[in-house]
Amino acid sequence: MSEPDLPLTAHQLEGHPLPPLRPATVRRGWMDASPDGFAYRCLPLTAANGHGWEVQGQTGFEAWWNGGAAPEDVVIRVLKPGGLAPASHFGLGVLTFPLPMLLRTAPGQVLWVSGPPNAPKDGIAPLTGLVETDWAPMSFTMNWRFTRPDHVVRFRPGEPVAFFFPLPRDLLARTRPETRPLADNPALAAAHAAWSEGRGRFNAALKQPDSPERAQGWQRDYHQGQRAAGHPARPRARPFPAPGGKPPA
Repeated sequence: MSEPDLPLTAHQLEGHPLPPLRPATVRRGWMDASPDGFAYRCLPLTAANGHGWEVQGQTGFEAWWNGGAAPEDVVIRVLKPGGLAPASHFGLGVLTFPLPMLLRTAPGQVLWVSGPPNAPKDGIAPLTGLVETDWAPMSFTMNWRFTRPDHVVRFRPGEPVAFFFPLPRDLLARTRPETRPLADNPALAAAHAAWSEGRGRFNAALKQPDSPERAQGWQRDYHQGQRAAGHPARPRARPFPAPGGKPPA
C-alpha cells in the first residue's frame, strides 16, 4: 500500500494575490551553454535543480550595496514595476523579498527555503532558512546578501527569488552516522565493483574512434532512472492549483 500524499498549502493572505509559484525547473543558463549540454548529464545536479518549488519575482530591478551596515546602504532601482518588489530592511547588505502567503505543511514537516540551487548569481547569494511551517502562523521573507560592495546585480521579472521543499522535522535527529568497511555489505560491494568496472570499460572504449560507446557519448542508465526497486530517479514536483481550485493529480 502506498503512503498517503502529504499536503503543502499556500494560503492566500487577505488583500494580496498569491505570488507566482511553480515546480522548479531543471534548466540553467550555464548548463545550456555547456558543450553539447553535458552539464545535464549529471543527474544529481539536475535532480537538485527540480527538487522543489520556485517563487517567481515580478519586478525587474537592479540593486547595489556600498558596503555599509545600514539599510539605506543598499540602493534599489526598479526597471519594470510588479509584485514581489524587494526592499532593504535588515541592513548588512541584505536584500529582502516579501512573500505574501502563508505556507502550511503536514504535521512534522518543515520547509527548507533558499535560492534556486546550482544557479550562482554574481555579487549576491541567497540566504537559507528552515521554516517551521507545520505550526507557525506567520509568513516569512526571502533574503539575499550581497557578497561584495559596489557591484550592480539585476533580477528580471519571472526570475526565481526563492526555492523551497519539505523535510521531516525529525530527520536530522533520527539520522545515526556510522562508518563501515564496504566489505561488510557484500551485495553493495558487488554492485559498486560492477559499476566501477563498467565505468572503466566504457571510458576506455570512448577513446576508440568507431566504438558504440564513442557514438553513445555517455552512460545513460542512471540518468534514465534505471535503478533497483523500480524507483524513479528524478521525482517531479506537482504544480500549485489556482486559489480555490482542486489539487492536480
